[in-house]
Amino acid sequence: MPDTRRSFLHSTAALAAGVSGAAALMAQAPGRGGLPGGQQPPATPPRPASEVQVPKMKFGKYEVSRLICGCNPFYGYAHFNQTLGTVMREYYTAELIRDVLHQCNRFGINTFNYFPGSSRALPDFEAFLAEGGQMHLIVQGIGDPAAVVKTLKPMAIYHHGENTDRVFQNGQMETVREWCKTVRGMGVMVGVGTHKPEVIQLVEEQGWDVDFYAGCVYNRTRTQEEWKKVFNGELVEMQGECYLQSDPARMYKVMRATTKPCFAFKILAAGRVANVDQAFRTAYESIKPADGVFIGLFPRVKDEVRENAERVHKILVGA
Repeated sequence: MPDTRRSFLHSTAALAAGVSGAAALMAQAPGRGGLPGGQQPPATPPRPASEVQVPKMKFGKYEVSRLICGCNPFYGYAHFNQTLGTVMREYYTAELIRDVLHQCNRFGINTFNYFPGSSRALPDFEAFLAEGGQMHLIVQGIGDPAAVVKTLKPMAIYHHGENTDRVFQNGQMETVREWCKTVRGMGVMVGVGTHKPEVIQLVEEQGWDVDFYAGCVYNRTRTQEEWKKVFNGELVEMQGECYLQSDPARMYKVMRATTKPCFAFKILAAGRVANVDQAFRTAYESIKPADGVFIGLFPRVKDEVRENAERVHKILVGA
């Protein structure tokens, strides 16, 4: 992290702690409203560190922020090209990952879309918790979910989207259904992730015992034959990172049709969308009040946590 930004964050935290401590001392001083015998005044609920707080929604027995911190940029999953992925990995030190998660907390973002695929993920998150950070976890489930459930006791876990799509394309969705049954037995909320609206439609039609869906609004897992149909027989480079402008409307329509909570992701097409404000507005106006959005954060140039929190607050609260 640049020294100037680190110093700013640390000095801001120190200032807040100093002001809080001074106020407590003033309250205890004679003639300043302190209680006899040095007694402490009644505790009051802590005020948020920022007046701008991302609105919450009910998710099972929890209250979660409708904007949820994504994890892809932390570990270089850029979904753009290898160069950007390398830049992200080099930028995101363990310290900076913790700083961004703490910044999320300050703006009321209390939920993290955790991915166990990186060897750094667990120690980074545990270090954040050790510093007093708090996050509900919605885990991207890969392989046997038992280890991550035992270690982190997440709020929810869903079958990883790309894995779901491959199984769907191979006509083996029953294996995903069995995986969901296994997770259900572990006592956490269970969901299905996908990049394909038709996957959610299938699960709904078959009445699976799941709690939620995580849907990429761009169908980036089309087969080669499907891409040929899209491009009139032609193929483009990096087919898996192609983002069609007509895709989001299809995913949003399916999300609105289900009564289960849904989480939309890649609403900015992995950084390809030029009008960010409009993409956020389209997302929240297209999903249900009980739905949320996963968003990746890469504040190398600007404070994306603040900007995105303010966008969502303005869209949902109107101020």
